[in-house]
Amino acid sequence: MYIYIARQPIFDRQKRLFAYEVLFRSSMVNIFPQEINSDEATHTVLAHVLFNIGLDAITGPHRALINFTENHLLQKTPVQLPQKRCIVEILESILPSPKVFEACKELKEQGYTLALDDFDFNEKSEQFIPLVSIVKVDFQAVDRERLAENMARMQRYSDITWLAEKIENHQEFKLALSLGFDYFQGYFLDKPEVLKNKTIDTSKIVLLNLLTEVCLPEVDLDRIERLVAPDVSLSYKLFRYLNSAYYSLVNKVTSVRHALAYLGESGVRQFISLAATSEFSSGKPSELMRLSMVRARLCQLLAVLRQGQVSDSQLFLLGLFSLLDAMLDMPMTELTSKLPLTDELKNALNTHTGPLAPYLEAVVTYERGEFHECSNLLQELGIAPETMIDAYFKALGWADKFEESFL
Repeated sequence: MYIYIARQPIFDRQKRLFAYEVLFRSSMVNIFPQEINSDEATHTVLAHVLFNIGLDAITGPHRALINFTENHLLQKTPVQLPQKRCIVEILESILPSPKVFEACKELKEQGYTLALDDFDFNEKSEQFIPLVSIVKVDFQAVDRERLAENMARMQRYSDITWLAEKIENHQEFKLALSLGFDYFQGYFLDKPEVLKNKTIDTSKIVLLNLLTEVCLPEVDLDRIERLVAPDVSLSYKLFRYLNSAYYSLVNKVTSVRHALAYLGESGVRQFISLAATSEFSSGKPSELMRLSMVRARLCQLLAVLRQGQVSDSQLFLLGLFSLLDAMLDMPMTELTSKLPLTDELKNALNTHTGPLAPYLEAVVTYERGEFHECSNLLQELGIAPETMIDAYFKALGWADKFEESFL
């Protein structure tokens, strides 16, 4: 049985990472075969994911939100999970009943944090509130006109923290913030904030110049050395990057020239791209840079699966630059006009068209848990869908190795 799993970040009011919601399926198709009981399949998936793969590989040091069916609650499946690492999510389809209440009460007494999914402010759902610590509200499904009134009415539950999910843009984030929500989940982080007369500050012009250099057909190491050496922060990141466990050097590098020579043309392109992107994301939630690193590596691994039919360096840049507009709060077309990117790369970033675009689309649909759509895209690209999960975890592991060098 193949296991497909992705994670979606959840942020606090300061846009700091709070936890990941774990999304999983037993196949790329979002339905179970008729001959397989869904509860049994979910139990198998959970056991395989949490005990064979491990939570650390999925969410790192952060907590995981995992949803459970009614049968799993009654069968006490959540007690297999560590209390401090996992938040038990009660699905909206679960109806109130004495047995369900008793199961939730036992979990709470054992130290588990419980969350109520897709709360719609009706009386039946409200019966769960005394048993949970977190209440999730679907921002796209709830009645927006009555939301302020409903949230004010819920203030009597003073020990509840509220999570707004499916927050699609910064306007919705600000609205949820003003209404008293504590946590936020959705794709608003991926999008730029609309700011009038936004310009790139002077410190980032040097980075754009560096990006320009490494995007040229031939890399001029002498010129790159002249740009990197005077920048203390950039030089420090270069040494940390090269002296990381990933390279396992016997002798540590001691000069910028030595470091660049050791990396070679391909390595220099990758380092400068990562370093510049990390600087562009400064002042933004660290998850934005982390996500761009995962996308870059995953796009690159998809290129490897095509066995030379597409440029892995182009796809690496595609994934890495896919969030550049959100980092700098500027239109993607304006940013790409400043860089000597190929037409294929510009089209994929600006209009999501051309031969490179489906690779990024496959990566984005996978990270959002849209596994069926991802499967269709991979098949069109000639990539076996079952290879995606291995590539995804390799990308997560790779990003974790270099995270300290850049974040």
